[in-house]
Amino acid sequence: MLRPRLRIPRASRLWRPATQSRSIHHVPPLSQFKPEEGVPELLSRGGYDFAWTQYMQFVIERLNALTAGTEFEEQAPLSILKATAREPSQAPIFNYASMAHNNHMFFQNLANVKAVGQENPENPEDRIPSRLKIELTKQFSSIETLRREVLATAMGMFGPGFVWLVKNAQTTNFRILTTYLAGTPYTAGHWRRQGVDMNTEGIGQPSTVNGWLERTKTGAGADIGSRFVSQNQTGPGGIDVIPLLCLNTWEHVWLRDYGIGAGGVGGKRQFVEDWWKVIDWHKVEDLANLERRTFKT
Repeated sequence: MLRPRLRIPRASRLWRPATQSRSIHHVPPLSQFKPEEGVPELLSRGGYDFAWTQYMQFVIERLNALTAGTEFEEQAPLSILKATAREPSQAPIFNYASMAHNNHMFFQNLANVKAVGQENPENPEDRIPSRLKIELTKQFSSIETLRREVLATAMGMFGPGFVWLVKNAQTTNFRILTTYLAGTPYTAGHWRRQGVDMNTEGIGQPSTVNGWLERTKTGAGADIGSRFVSQNQTGPGGIDVIPLLCLNTWEHVWLRDYGIGAGGVGGKRQFVEDWWKVIDWHKVEDLANLERRTFKT
């Protein structure tokens, strides 16, 4: 009777040095939420999984594929979107970097109202820090006026995008802005036509943006070939703002919980009203109080 021999692999086969690998862009953790709980009072477990886990994984995978082997491979999405906002040929990279950043900011500024110390009072205004409430009231006359303006702005958007509460970087003025698709409120994004995929010029056409930059560099005495212009260079008529709060109005965020079997395609209004009740206003205040602070992904 033949018996199988016990084959002992050689030591060289038992141990192989692990190939060096590194995580480039990755889905950042949201420490305030548990996947099995979703976002209490806003998104169900399935809604949260779809709008955050699955969608962010998709966006990050696309961003990694587009930036592999490029100068953007190791840069944060915020840096990437600023650097690519002026380049029509890099619109796909901009779109995925901006979506990753925007969606992260939307979820990061949500509070877990069931967590200790974050319980939602009857009046959501009571969760706004007093200093921030004073400044917002000065600007919008009341918090209720601000809430209604955000709601009206979101409902008036014909198409997906983001509603932003921003602060002027040089003053204490607050404003509500909208950006469509993957648009951004950051200074570098002022070059873009926010409602379209490409920049102000088509690929292969002379760029008025690049022409303006070249004239700016020449007027400043800089070498034409040097990378003189900062990522934060303000476009003509642009205002440097600090984003404080982001509302994501893309259908994939709200349609699962507020559309199918709920409010139908008109469920966005209820989604926005529920979103207002779970904002983490302490994070908003932190962003407002620090000059030039940027939200990083």
